[in-house]
Formats: sequence, C-alpha cells, structure tokens
Amino acid sequence: MMRVSREEVEILSPAGCFISLQAAIDAGADAIYFGLAQLNMRARARRSFELKDLQEIMETCHQGGVKGYLTMNTLLYDHDLLMVDKMLEAAKKYNVDGVIVSDIASIQKANELGIEVHLSTQLSLSNSKSVEFYAQFCDRVVLARELTLPMIKKIRESIVEKQIKGIKGELIEIEAFAHGALCIAVSGRCGMSLFNSNASANRGACEQNCRKEYKVTDVETGKSLKIDNNFVMSPEDISTIDFMDEFLDSGVQVLKIEGRGRSPEYVAKVTRAYREAVDAVYDGNYGTKFVSDAYEEISSVYNRGLSSGYYLGKDQTWSAAHGSKATHQKVFAGKVKHFYNKIEVAEIEVQAGSISSTDTIMILGKSTGIAEIKNPEFHLDGKPAPEATKGDLISLKVSKRVRPEDQVYIIKELAKV
Repeated sequence: MMRVSREEVEILSPAGCFISLQAAIDAGADAIYFGLAQLNMRARARRSFELKDLQEIMETCHQGGVKGYLTMNTLLYDHDLLMVDKMLEAAKKYNVDGVIVSDIASIQKANELGIEVHLSTQLSLSNSKSVEFYAQFCDRVVLARELTLPMIKKIRESIVEKQIKGIKGELIEIEAFAHGALCIAVSGRCGMSLFNSNASANRGACEQNCRKEYKVTDVETGKSLKIDNNFVMSPEDISTIDFMDEFLDSGVQVLKIEGRGRSPEYVAKVTRAYREAVDAVYDGNYGTKFVSDAYEEISSVYNRGLSSGYYLGKDQTWSAAHGSKATHQKVFAGKVKHFYNKIEVAEIEVQAGSISSTDTIMILGKSTGIAEIKNPEFHLDGKPAPEATKGDLISLKVSKRVRPEDQVYIIKELAKV
C-alpha cells in the first residue's frame, strides 16, 4: 500500500467563474485550478476568467483557505511568448500558488520567477524515468490519464525508493484525474478539431467533434459497419468514487476533478462527494452504502455516463447518447431582492414558473457561491404558503448569506429513460 497520510491528500477542484470558485471552497476543496482566456485550454468555454480577474481570484482563494493554481498548458507559438511572460509575472505578483504547464518555455519562465511548477497531463508522463527527468523542473506531475492503478503505484514506489525530489527538495507529488471528462485523445492531445474545423484543441479551441454521432460506412459497397452505438469516439466520464480506497492506495496525493467549463452545481456536488469519500476512507466509513449515496449525488449533475476510465485496466466505456445523463436539471425561477442578515431571511421575486414548498431551491451568486434549500418554508404576503407563482415576492429562511441579484433556480428531477 502506498497510501499517503490524510494531511497529504489534496482535493483539487475546477473553477471557470467566481460562482464555481466560491462553490468549490464551500464544498471542501483544498485547492482550485483555473485558466485565463489568453492561454487557456478551455478558452471557448462559456465560463472563463480574464487576466484582470487574477488578483480577485487569488484573494478569494486565500481568504477561503485554499490554494490557487493557474493553468497555462496550451501549445505555445513564438507570438505567445510575450503573453506567457506577462501572465507568469502577474501570477508571481498576485501570489499564485502554482502553475500547471507543459511547454518548456512556460516551465523555464516559471522556474526563473520561483513559481511552483506542476507538469500537465499534456506531457503524458507514464513512467518513473520520465518523472525522474522532469523532476529538475517541477514539484508535481499530473500523470497520463491512460495509466492503470498498478502503473501509478509503480511510479510512486520508484519516487520513494529513489527519493526523486522536485525543486523544493521534497518528493515529487503525484496528481491524477479522479473525476470528469475523458476524451479519446492520448492525454488530451487531439488534432481532430484542428483538422475538421481549423480550431485547435491544443490551443483551447476544441469543438468536440469526437462527441458527435458517427457511422462507419464502406465507401465501395455503401454498407455500414455494425457497432455498439454511433458515439464511437465519445468516452464516458471518469469516476473513481466507487474505488476510492484503491485509488488512494496507489499513491495518488492530488485528486483532480475535471470541469472548468461545467456548472457551479457540478463543481459543488462533485467536490463535496470526493471530500466526503476521502474522509470516509481515512475514517473507516467507506463502503457500499457510502458509494451508493455518493453516486446518486454525482449522477444528478452533468455527466456523460460514469466509468472507471483506464484505472482498473478495463476497456473504456463509450457514451451511448449525446450530452448529459444528469438525473436533475436547474430551471430559472427568479432573483433575490433582499437579504436580512440578522434574521437570515431572503426576499425572492418569482420571475418564471412557480416555486413549491416541496421543491429544492438553488441560489447562485458571485460572492454567494451556491445556497441550496430543500422543502423551503416560505411566506407570501406575510403568511405561510405552499406555492408561489410569477410576480410573487416570497420570504424564506436561508442559513447562508445571499445577495441581491443572486439567481434563483428550482432543481427538477428528469424523467428516467
């Protein structure tokens, strides 16, 4: 067993906007990783920070007691190098805790500035010799996504046996993807979007051509090849929550949750689930019942189906349909008009549909993150009410501070197919 101490385990959560950032902090993340629009592998995602946001991002992280890592692992050209210098100098100025990089230009610049370097999965580090070589440039390696748990354990054993240390003089840390999207490319280095759409995945512009529906046809006969389904290049998401004890036993120290382009509620629920899973393993409470309950939670938010990826040595499972298989969705209902801090009561204007006392309400805001209220007991015109409709102004108890203009949603369970 190569399991590290509880204190050495880090839950690393994604953030593509301030709501997700706060949601991750509140859900128990130890660290946050994020990108900036200029050199960001999620540059086309609807949620993306700008360079001007960096100071506020890091202040929010440190005030919340978590570390913040800047991701800059895109393919770099000569005309990018000035921007690389600018971004890394800003990272140094605003006390970024580490940078996730893959290009030697950004690695060297970060080393010059004394910024902690984490080597991205884009480098496909898959063996102990590679880790030993790159240790001179970094303090952490994000291993290739194609490794099995025994392979990871072998690398960890070599790190300990050979005392492979990074720049800080401590043993190299191992980071691996614990949950989230898995693509067909080797550690994400895909050329399909560039070839088909002139939009490079390695420059943050992936159009996800692989997620589309395809048929394989013999051009001479016109006959189609019989396959399991038409989504032959779209793998299901990784989930390690049902073998978390084995995952930790392999020597992984940093559990990375993929999803900078996904919703704040995804970040919140998945982060909380993995925080609780790690705690359950170390507390001796991890078992079938825990896994079942956790699966229900993480299945409620965006996912393409959940599988073990390559970790258990099984063939990858392919998504059988386009888009999400989430069991729930959020539906816009209104906005917060006022919050009375002393009595912890929010006034909410219903702007669409209706709100019932049997619903689950979710409130989202930049500083709020996420507040969730199940079976809300609310008042309408000063009296308890079972339902409110568009135009109504209701008041309800909220244990977490919310703010005017925070958006209010109802969480609806989707019909099972």
